[in-house]
Amino acid sequence: MTDFLLVLPVLLFSVVAHEYAHAWTAYRQGDPTAHMLGRLTLNPIPHIDPFMSVLVPVGLWVLSHGTFTFGAARPVPVNPRNYRNYKRGDLIVSSAGIVMNLFLAVACAALFVVFGIAGAALPGARGPLGLLQQMMAFGILLNYILAIFNLVPLPPLDGSHLFYHLLPPAWGARYRAVGRYGFLVLLVTFMVPAFGVVWNVLLWPAAGAVDLTRGVIGGFILPGVRL
Repeated sequence: MTDFLLVLPVLLFSVVAHEYAHAWTAYRQGDPTAHMLGRLTLNPIPHIDPFMSVLVPVGLWVLSHGTFTFGAARPVPVNPRNYRNYKRGDLIVSSAGIVMNLFLAVACAALFVVFGIAGAALPGARGPLGLLQQMMAFGILLNYILAIFNLVPLPPLDGSHLFYHLLPPAWGARYRAVGRYGFLVLLVTFMVPAFGVVWNVLLWPAAGAVDLTRGVIGGFILPGVRL
């Protein structure tokens, strides 16, 4: 339960920041839709989805016996027709959430080091600093997973927008037509255990990034913290 209480705020902030990045870049590209709907904010309340932000994280934590959880916020509504340049705007807005999660992973790694140095200098504060460092360890893992997961070219994930622009126009139209069933397909892959192998393959870059980060910051770990 302690781990879940450390994971949940990090996960919530990470998915909210992801959607905020979409809203901010869409606004900068000329689309005020998210701004007018109150989504251009880091306040988590407008971004929370009861299913993906609450039920899925809790359910995955319970089903995995406290070893894994995942979640998402409500997708930010955008109108690409408002972008000053449709293709450029769509590429920028679609990749913004991924870039945000990569930035947060690096930021969590930097804070992990800071808390480790502070804990070494202040032995009496190692308890609370260890908890903060454990939160950052979770943040590194979750944000790498969120970044790579969203690169998968399956609607409604961000990677589907990036992939669409690589296709010839006729293929792109068919791809978007099939994409309306993407969320259903995504749910099926989560619910059918056989797809676990597929997701392990798709997410291997996240595992590699986590291992690389561990090698860089592992020397600053405090006693009792799992990196």
